[in-house]
Formats: sequence, structure tokens, C-alpha cells
Amino acid sequence: MSREIKQSLPAVTLAAIGVVYGDIGTSPLYTLRECLAGHYGFGVERGAVFGFLSLIFWLLILIVSFKYLTFVMKADNSGEGGILTLMSLAGRNTSARLTWVLVIMGLIGGSFFYGEVVITPAISVLSAIEGLQIAAPSLDTYIVPLSVLVLTLLFAIQKKGTGGIGKLFAPVMVLWFFTLAVLGIRGIWINPEVLYALNPKWAVDFFIQYKAVSFFALGAVVLAITGVEALYADMGHFGKLPIRLAWFSAVLPSLVLNYFGQGALLLKHPAAIKNPFFLLAPDWALIPLLILATLATVIASQAVISGVFSLTRQAVRLGYLPPMRIVHTSEMESGQIYIPFINWLLYTAVVLVILSFEHSSNLAAAYGIAVTGTMVITSILSCTVAVKNWHWNRFLVIILLVVLLGMDVPMFSANVLKIFSGGWLPLLLGFLMFIVMTTWKSERFRLLRRLHEHGNSLEAMIASLEKSPPVRVSGTAVFMSRAMNVIPFALLHNLKHNKVLHERVVLLTLRTEDAPFVHNVRRVTIEQLSPTFWRVVANYGFKETPDMEEIFHRCGLEGLSCRMMETSFFMSHESLILGKRPWYLLIRGKLFIALSRNALRAPDQYLIPPNRVIELGTQVEI
Repeated sequence: MSREIKQSLPAVTLAAIGVVYGDIGTSPLYTLRECLAGHYGFGVERGAVFGFLSLIFWLLILIVSFKYLTFVMKADNSGEGGILTLMSLAGRNTSARLTWVLVIMGLIGGSFFYGEVVITPAISVLSAIEGLQIAAPSLDTYIVPLSVLVLTLLFAIQKKGTGGIGKLFAPVMVLWFFTLAVLGIRGIWINPEVLYALNPKWAVDFFIQYKAVSFFALGAVVLAITGVEALYADMGHFGKLPIRLAWFSAVLPSLVLNYFGQGALLLKHPAAIKNPFFLLAPDWALIPLLILATLATVIASQAVISGVFSLTRQAVRLGYLPPMRIVHTSEMESGQIYIPFINWLLYTAVVLVILSFEHSSNLAAAYGIAVTGTMVITSILSCTVAVKNWHWNRFLVIILLVVLLGMDVPMFSANVLKIFSGGWLPLLLGFLMFIVMTTWKSERFRLLRRLHEHGNSLEAMIASLEKSPPVRVSGTAVFMSRAMNVIPFALLHNLKHNKVLHERVVLLTLRTEDAPFVHNVRRVTIEQLSPTFWRVVANYGFKETPDMEEIFHRCGLEGLSCRMMETSFFMSHESLILGKRPWYLLIRGKLFIALSRNALRAPDQYLIPPNRVIELGTQVEI
């Protein structure tokens, strides 16, 4: 067994390089250029170059290597990671009030991800294609159209699934990181003095020399760690060891070499600040490097798009977003999904961002608020998990939290200044997503409470129906029940209006557990409530999609044989009416009604043939 693991580890590590590190791996395209381009009152000066290189190096060590790879990745839910997973873990052993606070923080972190993800593909692809300015200056006007074309093709092929193109990810990204390292070594060879910047003294001297300006410059340094949340979010796909191995063996050395190579070039030729990444290459390599950079940024964008799909499915299953169409693009890998609505909504937003900002430098001025905000939230939630779940010493965890926030809060504060230069965009998008998620969760809860306030006892009703049954018809009726021990609304309306009951009645409840996956042994539990009434509870993880055929198959194995084409599914359809509310709750109610009207219907969610479904409607005031 250990031999199989050893053989598979290199392959999984290569795959992790291809998917996990696409975003942070393309940061050298623009990071050092933005740091030294003159936005902060200083240009390519020796102290500034050494200071920025030292800051970038120690951010990669402290934030990525120490915080995320060593500490945060310890917090996993059956191997899965991500901000919503961390939120769920943090709230397990806390009081109701603290759990509510942690949930709000987790939702803010998830909303920030939606806001920042619009900028990531735009800045990555734009910065790669801007290499045309060096290779062929006359083609400068084609940069924006070419960027839109590349991203259009990327979003268009999402419905085909990433399995096929995914096989190209690892080789291309391995070649990319090898190229980063070679270019960096070439630059360092010109001016080895640049390696002195590994000493943290230069970072300290940078703050002393440039004082307040150095604090504002942290807003540019944070570009070096874009995509750091992907390390944690993609943990479930690759595992901790391959992600850590990929970082320390390939990604980190390549990034450090390239940044320091660019720094050496700038010390020798300050005019290279126009585009130090592409000018680090010899003239004959510009076109191949431009093509490779474009491929690498497409892969980085793909990883972000897949992350949005994964986060959206998780939010839907946990009840924070309305049900929507989710297409599985692979029969072998459950993580490969495609969500049409999210795909084209994201595409529209990305294209509008490119057309509005036009240059990667303009986007860099808007980037960072959301990602650093998420970093602050991650520190708080992970330290909560350390105290409540792992039972670490509280005093030591407080010290750890102070250290982590001592890195995160200054970077967040420095990026807050970007609000007026475009940073309002990710904040606005994140705020809108937060409103949508909290509205759906809270209003859905209010609706279910209204539906179940009739107070009738399920056991008493079943006993009454068995004692004095209405007209019985042959076949099986399945009534979808949102909660156990509650009479389904559709059952009440069927008895009230049709005055008949099938010879076998199944009350089916679908539950989403606080785990990514549920073992097949625990998938379905069956309880016979009376001679003709059965209760079936189907359990799914938040990364799984319920399938009625599978549920029926599991029921058959447990002795309750059901055939899809001989079963009628009764479902309630609520027409929502707004009651009297304050104006702010009125707006939220209208939003909830709009979301409900456009939500995916239960038959489509659970793959039930339309001709087997009977919907019974009712008006409900909310």
C-alpha cells in the first residue's frame, strides 16, 4: 500500500502545481512592476528594490508557508477546506451567540471571494497579453480585445468540463515555474548583490526610510500572495502533503528566484520598470514567453472559476443560496461541475471589468481589499477552531492570533485605501452576495416556520388515517418533507382537496450534513411508521448532489422497493405574498420572492421525471 502511495504522490503533486498554484504563480507578471512604478512617491531606488524584495520574500514565508500551509490547513472537515468549511468547524462547539457571529464572519469571507474573483481572471490575462507592448508595440490597441477573446473562449468551454484541459494544466504550469526559475537565475547572475534582500533587515529599513509611504505600499506587496486562499480551498482535491510538497519543492523557489531576478534587472536597468517580467527574457524568447504566460493565466483563471463553482454548490447545499442547475461534467470526479448561471454571470462581470479598467495596473489598484479581508477572517476562525475543537492552550492561541493579525490587519488597512481607485468594486460585489446569502437563509427559515405552524401531530394524523382511512388508490406516493415529524403541506392539501390516499405513503426528507461526503452505509435510513406509512431520510454531504434514482436503489437494498415509473411525487408550491413589514425588511422580502421564482424546482434538483410529479399550490404570507 505504501508503495502505491509513493508512486501516486509525484502525480498528485504535479496536478496540485497545475491547479492550486496557478493564481499565485502568475503574480510575478505584475507584482514588482506595481510596487516600483512610482505610484507611492518613489521609483526604482536601491532601498526600495531591496525593501520590496525582502517584504515579498517574507510574506511568502510567513503568510503562505507558515500561516496557511502549516496552521490553517490543519483545519479540515473530512479532508475538505475552504472558508465555509472553516466557518462550519469553528461553530461546532461554541455558544449559540458566538456561532451566529462566526457564521456571519464566514459568510463575509465567502462573499469577499465572490467579489475578488471577478478581478483575478481579468488582471491575470491582461498582464500576460500586455507582453505585446514589448514584443510588438504597434499591437498595443489589440490587448483589450485579445484579453476578452481569450476569456470568452475559456468561459465557453466550461460546459465541456475541465477533465480534458485539466490534463494540460500540470505540464504547462511545470514549464511555467521552470521558466520563472530560469529567467530569475539569468537576472541574478547579472547582479548577485540582490540576494542580500533575503535579510529581513531590508524590510525593516524600508519602513524606517520611507515611513508612512511604506505602509501604503503594502497594498502593492499583497499582490505577491494573490490566490493564497486556493491552497486551503483545494485541499479536498489533492490532500495536504501534495500541496505542501509542490510549494516547497517547486513553486516557492521559482517565485523567489524570479522576483529577485527582476529586482537584479531593475538595479542594473531602472528603465525596465515598464515591464520587468518580459524584459528579463532575451529578445528571441519574447513571443514564446508571451504564449506561455497567456496559457498560465488561463489556467489560473480556470482554477478560480472552478473554485467559484465549488463554493456555490457548497452554499446551495448548506442553504445560503437558492437551488440552481448544477451539471456534473465527469462521471469519475464529483468535484468537476459546471453551473451555467454562475458561469455567464461571472463572464459578464469579468468582461465589464476589462473594458472599464483596460490595463492591469488599473486593476492592481483595485485588488487586495477582499483577499486581505478574507485573510483576517481566516485567522480568527482558525484560531477559534484551535481552541474549541483541538483544545489547544488558550493563552498560546491568543499569542498566535496576535501574530497572525499583526500581519493581516496592516495589509488589510493598507488596501482599504484602494476603495477610491476601484477597490469599491469587489466590496460592492461581495456586499451584494452577502445580502443574497443572508436573505435566502433567514427568509427561508421564516417561510418554513409559517408552513409548519399548523401544529398538527404527524403521529396522531397517521394513526387517524390508519383507523379511518379515506379512499385508497394503488401505487406509492412520495411526499417531500423538509423536516422530520412534520406533516408535509402537500399531504394536507391532497387529503383536503382530492380526499384519497395511496396504498403506500413515503415521507421523504433530504438532509445536508456538516460533512463534505456521507458514506453509502449511512445514505438512507428507513422507518415504518404504520402499516402503510414509511419515513425515509436521505443524508448527503455539502459537496454531493441528491439523486432520486440512487435513493430508490438504496431503499430497495433496505427492503422498501420503489419504482420510479410507478411512484407519484407530491410537492407543495408556495405562492409568496408579502405581509406588513418595515421598509428594509420589505426590500429583503421582495428579493427573496424574486430568488424563489428563479430557483430550480425540486423535480429538477433531484432528477425526478416531470410526468411523475404533482404540485399542489398554496399562498403563504411572509
